[in-house]
Amino acid sequence: MERLDIKYRTLLDKYGINNLLRTAHFMAQIEHESGLKPISENLNYSKEGLLNTFSKYFTRSQANFYARKPERIANRVYSNRMGNGNEGSGEGWKYRGRGFLQITGKSNYFRLSNDADLNCLKNPDLLLEEPNAMLSALWFWNLKGLNIYADEDNISTITKRINGGFNGINERKKLLSKWKLILAQ
Repeated sequence: MERLDIKYRTLLDKYGINNLLRTAHFMAQIEHESGLKPISENLNYSKEGLLNTFSKYFTRSQANFYARKPERIANRVYSNRMGNGNEGSGEGWKYRGRGFLQITGKSNYFRLSNDADLNCLKNPDLLLEEPNAMLSALWFWNLKGLNIYADEDNISTITKRINGGFNGINERKKLLSKWKLILAQ
């Protein structure tokens, strides 16, 4: 984990993640979202998992049909939002979360492609390569204006702006404490 911070120090500095609080918040969030590995979103939900996590998208009978079918799940829950087409377009699956902060949705892939000169709109799996996963996380952090909230030590607002809610807030708080200790040494 310390290797990641040292390896990317210049890039972190470029995005203004240049003090203990900003770095600790950034690292805690990417560790929570991806375990510090460039990953693709796991959408292999059981019926119960679908009803708990995505209840507004599934009735009980629909959850039976979609359970353990990640591609169908992604196409359903991400359809007609974040720049994606309808369920039949396949864009929910194509533009599912990837990277360290789980960039999701065609509109985010489009903006990232333009802003970072990284053609992830055409090839979303580019975000599964570590340097691109880091670049996408920093881009998203910057897009959401999170340095201000890190300076305030405001993990709740950071979490909500990354995740849309407070999923995993207790783990994120533990990781933040861990990173503050690591970086203070």
